Amino acid sequence: MAAVVAATALKGRGARNARVLRGILSGATANKAQNRTRALQSHSSPECKEEPEPLSPELEYIPRKRGKNPMKAVGLAWYSLYTRTWLGYLFYRQQLRRARNRYPKGHSRTQPRLFNGVKVLPIPVLSDNYSYLIIDTQARLAVAVDPSDPQAVQASIEKEGVTLVAILCTHKHWDHSGGNRDLSRRHQDCRVYGSPQDGIPHLTHPLCHQEVVSVGRLQIRALATPGHTQGHLVYLLDGEPYKGPSCLFSGDLLFLSGCGRTFEGTAETMLSSLDTVLGLGDDTLLWPGHEYAEENLGFAGVVEPENLARERKMQWVQRQRMERRSTCPSTLGEERSYNPFLRTHCLVLQEALGPGIGPTEDDDYSRAQLLEKLRRLKDLHKSK
Repeated sequence: MAAVVAATALKGRGARNARVLRGILSGATANKAQNRTRALQSHSSPECKEEPEPLSPELEYIPRKRGKNPMKAVGLAWYSLYTRTWLGYLFYRQQLRRARNRYPKGHSRTQPRLFNGVKVLPIPVLSDNYSYLIIDTQARLAVAVDPSDPQAVQASIEKEGVTLVAILCTHKHWDHSGGNRDLSRRHQDCRVYGSPQDGIPHLTHPLCHQEVVSVGRLQIRALATPGHTQGHLVYLLDGEPYKGPSCLFSGDLLFLSGCGRTFEGTAETMLSSLDTVLGLGDDTLLWPGHEYAEENLGFAGVVEPENLARERKMQWVQRQRMERRSTCPSTLGEERSYNPFLRTHCLVLQEALGPGIGPTEDDDYSRAQLLEKLRRLKDLHKSK
């Protein structure tokens, strides 16, 4: 009887979420129509001055008001300022000051993972970012991943009693690269790694796809995953040398039940990058660049409401977040079961997103269409 009741509830929830999904789509369509009508009326007026083209909704900015996510969509003009001028750095510094005042001990409580002589230490920074220290505990050597708050990362280095020898930067955005200068100056022999295509601040050692960084027992492979930015890299810590699970430091490519926005690429580019990750083992630990788990799982419930793996994960995440505990790491095996951005091959998602998405002669193209639509819906989605 209980199983019947649960199934009925899920079915009802699915119908409600389907209506929500249709509402999001129809609302977006209505807004486009209204904007088109206003533009026609405006240009039909003899006194009308030429208006600039509307800003693209697919690009990001750092908002003036404090919010859950410091990266919001506003348009090409601001994205260019943020990534190419000193104004972006000033906004990053403003976010850094606000986050330090609001979260003096970090936005989440994290738990390090200790393997056979290797330690992974998540460091909560800004309002929802994560930096990481990867430590060879025998050699007392450390690698920092995306050290956006140099003060917080330095405090962890001193607490662990290790020497920082390398910085691995996934991409150029200041909320991932802002600490490169201060840390590399403080630690004279520290090397800064990243993609030469991405304009990484204070880059000293450019990396290409499949190149390996070796620090003590740590063997870390760079994987090119463009889409969020042109030169985005993820870093795979090989588990074989310490007989433990491999660890993926995914930056803004992949989050728990989510993926990053496609700012400097196409849906096809992002799909190829996500497929690179899908080729890794199920037991690979996922260490993402942001704490987005609860919001992402809420959206996943809209597009795939009867996914029981997602339901179980959401219950766990909500318990964690009630106590401000970090949700990192998940595993790639888990992500395959509930992350919609890794499930573009699934018929249930193709059916949920309606006509226009389905099998074609070019399967990668249809999956890219689905990914693009998912990303657009996620941008419009507001978690409750």
